[in-house]
Amino acid sequence: MQTDVILPETKLLDNPKLLNLSVKAWFVAAAIGQWIFGIYVIAVYYVAAFTGQFEKWNVVLPKGYVVGDWKGNLMVGIHVLLAAIIVIGGPLQIIPQFRERFRKFHKWLGRVYVFTAMTVSLAGVIMVWTRGSVGDTYMHITNTLQIIYIFWFGYMAIRTARNKEFGQHRKWALRLFMVTNGVWFFRVGLMAWLLINQAPVGFDPETFSGPFLWVLSTIAYATPVALILLELYFYTQEKQTQSLSNLTAGIISIFTVITVVGIIGATMGMWVPRI
Repeated sequence: MQTDVILPETKLLDNPKLLNLSVKAWFVAAAIGQWIFGIYVIAVYYVAAFTGQFEKWNVVLPKGYVVGDWKGNLMVGIHVLLAAIIVIGGPLQIIPQFRERFRKFHKWLGRVYVFTAMTVSLAGVIMVWTRGSVGDTYMHITNTLQIIYIFWFGYMAIRTARNKEFGQHRKWALRLFMVTNGVWFFRVGLMAWLLINQAPVGFDPETFSGPFLWVLSTIAYATPVALILLELYFYTQEKQTQSLSNLTAGIISIFTVITVVGIIGATMGMWVPRI
């Protein structure tokens, strides 16, 4: 005898277009924003370095160049000059068509990216604690915590690639991408906040300290929102339910709007005027 058992309805994710569209929209916006920032880094820091006008670094970075302090200057130079590799090369690594068409270059660039991310983060931490930087001690601590993520994710990305665990490699590489760009996320988040409020609400622009900046540095470095959203995306792909997919797509879309607003603000308020 056949018995029909009626189970609770489960809406499988048989049409993931909305989720995929939201992710692609965010990535396109982020890639464009990072490439604009990369052009800014090259135009400001590379030109100043190659023309011997290192003092121009001080226009943006407090104590970016100090006469006679070659060790400190070296750390600053490593941090800012290698940053272009991260913001220009990072998005290229994620584009599927680029990976498929230029496999050898993807492999080579991946190794360079991991090494650069580790080097830049280490130089940045040394620079913050020896040269000083904008912000207060709390912001310096959260920034320092970022290096743990970068070294861990970088190691796992290389390890899984060598073991040909390409599914896991993709996840670790994406995690690395998210945390490596913490400084970029911080700047974009700050400019989005300033554009929305039309004023430095929640912090003192003179001391560059205050509740908003403490929250922003926490979610950009210590407990990265970008990383949390990525894990939510992985979880949604695994669970394959339409309701969760729609929710995740909605959340990502909100952050896409914030990202676009921040990129516009940073481009027009910080990057273009200094080129």
